[in-house]
Amino acid sequence: MQRGKLKRTLDSGHWILGAAMKHQVSTIKRRRALGRLGFALYEVLLGVAIFAVGVLALGRAVENCMNASMLNAEEDAVRQILSNRMAEIQAARGAPDPATETKINSGYGMVKLLQKSASAELTEPNNTQLNGINLVILTVQWQRGGVSQSKQIQFYVYRPK
Repeated sequence: MQRGKLKRTLDSGHWILGAAMKHQVSTIKRRRALGRLGFALYEVLLGVAIFAVGVLALGRAVENCMNASMLNAEEDAVRQILSNRMAEIQAARGAPDPATETKINSGYGMVKLLQKSASAELTEPNNTQLNGINLVILTVQWQRGGVSQSKQIQFYVYRPK
């Protein structure tokens, strides 16, 4: 070995020989530096855990949206039943029935439609009785998840006598 070719590296304390060894040392230094820049297992697991919590929260939000959509569709069906029955009563020729009960399949289960009608007994400011005006009350009752639900509308129907 020649004297001038041996050099001692500052960081490792090893003796190396010539330019070929310098290249190997620089490669080793780069690998060590890259090893320090990589992710540790606990960092990867933490990232996966955060991602999993986010996915679960997103799934829960989608489930809530689906439930709200189903409840909205059920309420729309009930409002449609009330609207249809109100149109039938207004289009009929005679006075509305005093009391009826009908069961209707809404597509979301059976609903009970209750109809009550009575004379409105309205008066003018000069105490003149208005005849032929009936107050009709339509009530729809149904079950949702074991809990009783209901909607109601009231309207007047005029039938001259």
